[in-house]
Amino acid sequence: MSSAAERIRAVFADAGCTGWLHARRCDSSPAEVSVGGSERVVTASVYKLLLFVAFCRQVDEGRIDPVARITVDPADCTPGPTGLATLHDPVTLSRRDLATSMMTVSDNAAADVLLGDIGLAAVTDLVDELGLTETRVIGGTADQHRSLVRDTDTHTTAEAFAALADNDDAWTVSAYDPAYASATTPEEMTRFLRLLWGGAVLSTASTGFVRTVMGSQIWPHRIAAAFPHRGVLVAGKTGTIGVIRNEVAVIEFPDETPVAVAVFTRAARADPTLPVVDAAIGEAARIAVTELRRPR
Repeated sequence: MSSAAERIRAVFADAGCTGWLHARRCDSSPAEVSVGGSERVVTASVYKLLLFVAFCRQVDEGRIDPVARITVDPADCTPGPTGLATLHDPVTLSRRDLATSMMTVSDNAAADVLLGDIGLAAVTDLVDELGLTETRVIGGTADQHRSLVRDTDTHTTAEAFAALADNDDAWTVSAYDPAYASATTPEEMTRFLRLLWGGAVLSTASTGFVRTVMGSQIWPHRIAAAFPHRGVLVAGKTGTIGVIRNEVAVIEFPDETPVAVAVFTRAARADPTLPVVDAAIGEAARIAVTELRRPR
């Protein structure tokens, strides 16, 4: 395990980023691979996974109707490069489809609508009940965007992200600091995934729904890129903001115990696209998962 950790550290160093990782099998085994796994890190859009599971728990408890329809006007939406914010006309869809869009394309607008619907307390209660003491969600994407505009002394979200992407400015913003932003640890995220995959968090039906939706995430450039094998399930959620690039996932080879892995990074450069860091996330996950693979 120590050899795997050293190789993972080398991968992060070669990519020009600081990285934190934790991986474990989704069973009772104590085996793990950890590189700063107990350190707090910024979640970015990984918070949407917690929101998604909190939504499913509300469904299980009969507090919310997943097929009830909601009309969303893109003009009123949280900005984002995918999902509802990219549309031109009002759209009506079910809460369940809203949650699906939030997860599969990391839809910021869908996430904020869903968070407003179920309330932040539902997410906080979930985190508390599962004993994730280092994990907290302080708000949604709209809240994060407002803090970016404030911290960069700009007027719009677009201006704030343009400022963050400038390598000539060393921006220190609250969105990069786990003391002020939504945060977790890699170990708590793999513990959460192990509980989720084992059916300890949601009903059987909701657990299956979560697995299916996470397996439908469209982004292939991080952890999924490391497992391009036929029959391998990669069910994950990415998170990205400025220099922060993350992904948490469960990797399942046929007839093997699933492995949960959480990778969080902070790049030295602020370029909006850093494929070398994306590739490092996948390679680090591959090393960790390979170390932990076992037959059922």
